[in-house]
Amino acid sequence: MIELHDVNKWYGSYHALVDVTETIEKGEVVVVCGPSGSGKSTMIRTLNRLEPIQGGRILIDGHHIYGPDVNVNTLRSRIGFVFQQFNLFPHLSVLDNCALAPIQLRGLSRPQAEQRALALLDRVGLAHKAHAWPSELSGGQQQRVAIARALAMEPPLMLFDEPTSALDPEMVGEVLLVMRDLARDGMTMVCVTHEMGFAREVADRVLFMDEGRVLERATPGEFFTRPQHPRAQQFLSDIRTPFARAA
Repeated sequence: MIELHDVNKWYGSYHALVDVTETIEKGEVVVVCGPSGSGKSTMIRTLNRLEPIQGGRILIDGHHIYGPDVNVNTLRSRIGFVFQQFNLFPHLSVLDNCALAPIQLRGLSRPQAEQRALALLDRVGLAHKAHAWPSELSGGQQQRVAIARALAMEPPLMLFDEPTSALDPEMVGEVLLVMRDLARDGMTMVCVTHEMGFAREVADRVLFMDEGRVLERATPGEFFTRPQHPRAQQFLSDIRTPFARAA
């Protein structure tokens, strides 16, 4: 589904991605973790061209997405992206948020798009909020709507960029539950997250990044019990004993 070959990205003189090479299979759930500034969000944003690259190649379904003939809007219509901030349209109802793209980009009639939107809202447990405004929803509900909106385009690939980092702790679980259900249904997913419980339970593989490089790739069982790279060992030690380390 996804191939990165020697991908490099700079912000001015800062080398944000350094020779990143990785393959993600169809139906695989991959969690990308690492400290702040490690390049994980930058990496995931290159997969739908939200961030340009300065070297290397990225292929999705065998197509070089930075090729000169690529229609970026068509590319993005086939890749669901869920952001840290929910990015719902505040002037549209929940239902219209989910129906807009299928109408505008896929040519669905409004009744078709609304029927699909309602089914997806039901899937994330929010069909009863279809006619609410985003401002009337909790953060967790807004993020679940954002997931439904991304799914409305029937993408073969879903990308999540720290989808729970802007939520209060009690709202995190409801979003992770929806993501778990997607994983069980076989959706190809790449998730940048600090939720290590989700990584342990749901991921097929964990990628650990630091300073723009993928330093470790392993199954959750291997990563959490026998991390190989010293930086990964330090990262896991720090998140397990933050107070002891601070003291």
